[in-house]
Amino acid sequence: MNTTLQHAQAAPLKKKGAFPLSLICLTIGAFAIGMTEFLVMGLLPNVAADLNVTISQAGQIITAYALGVAIGAPVLTMLTHSLPKKRLLILLMLIFILGNALSMIAPTYPLLVGARVLTALAHGTFLGVGSLIATYLVSPERRGSAVSIVLAGLTIANIIGVPIGTFIGQHFGWRASFGVITILGIFSLLGIMRFIPVIRGDKASSLAQEISSVLKPQVLLTLLFGLFGCASLFAMFTYISPVLQSISGFQENSVTWILVIFGIGVTIGNIIGGKLADWKQLPYLAINYAVLAIVLAALTVMLSNPILAVITIFLWGVAAFAILPGIQLRTMTLAGDAPMLTATANHSALNIGNALGAYTGGAAITLAGLHSLTWLAAGLATLGLIGVLLSFMLDRKVKLKAAQS
Repeated sequence: MNTTLQHAQAAPLKKKGAFPLSLICLTIGAFAIGMTEFLVMGLLPNVAADLNVTISQAGQIITAYALGVAIGAPVLTMLTHSLPKKRLLILLMLIFILGNALSMIAPTYPLLVGARVLTALAHGTFLGVGSLIATYLVSPERRGSAVSIVLAGLTIANIIGVPIGTFIGQHFGWRASFGVITILGIFSLLGIMRFIPVIRGDKASSLAQEISSVLKPQVLLTLLFGLFGCASLFAMFTYISPVLQSISGFQENSVTWILVIFGIGVTIGNIIGGKLADWKQLPYLAINYAVLAIVLAALTVMLSNPILAVITIFLWGVAAFAILPGIQLRTMTLAGDAPMLTATANHSALNIGNALGAYTGGAAITLAGLHSLTWLAAGLATLGLIGVLLSFMLDRKVKLKAAQS
């Protein structure tokens, strides 16, 4: 990573225990993005009924959003890689606001899908650039924690934003929820304009350097096991509302509070993951994926008991989101002096995983019913674990070769 930029931005950190206000502003932007990404899960039956489509078809709105992130983020990053990072953040938040405003008024299913794809263009690039800026704002040994603070916006959105948005959508219509997100986006834009600093020495690496960094074998492998981690999450979480209502027997209004509990687990997992990413990235990721697969397999049995279902869903949230800071930091570290496209590509890969999870989850429901989702999710987490183990072996091979030479 570019040490000149990193040291230039470490100066605002006056106290070792404090994070700069500008870092919190990035968290607020991530909160708005997290709310718009995850809100649809809790409102899936409402959206399906209003637009006269099936639950599986409504689930493809989530798939479309994920694909918009996956394809749009690297393309947008390459087109804008020479822009100063603060200016790029402002542009991305304007796109985010427009996309959510259009989602609010979209009269038909195809138009809603289009609006969601537009919104998705801001997602991956914002989180990639935001995570990168976060590492410039703190001392080197706190980079993992700084990234986790930014990504905490996504997790806090699950505790506060998604449940509140779900409540609003269930009582005032799902369009009202997108109206709230649009207003939140405006506030986020004002915060970015006011508090995010201009990065001193913000000179972009060449596009060739950026592409070369993404194509490193270890980077690609990290992107792959991150993809399977998110596929595991979305195969189950996309359809969490009908699963809880049909299998566990919860009423619709209870789903909101279960999402709050899941969100608390997600936030705890993100904090733990940030700390462990500053310690041992690959060992903790291997353990994390193994725990995730076990918890999802256990959920197969636990869903039939409402109390055990809620406890296991909480543990699932912890395990699912503890992997994210480590994956984000590892990709940026492996990228070296050209981390911009790699940081964004990470979110593209994660959202390809989101799309894969939502799509395969819908297919599993059609072929085998809602009960099949937990086994599908556990299998995808196991594939992620295999990827981490392969990466660990490659790392050891490189270190042994370096020691012998």
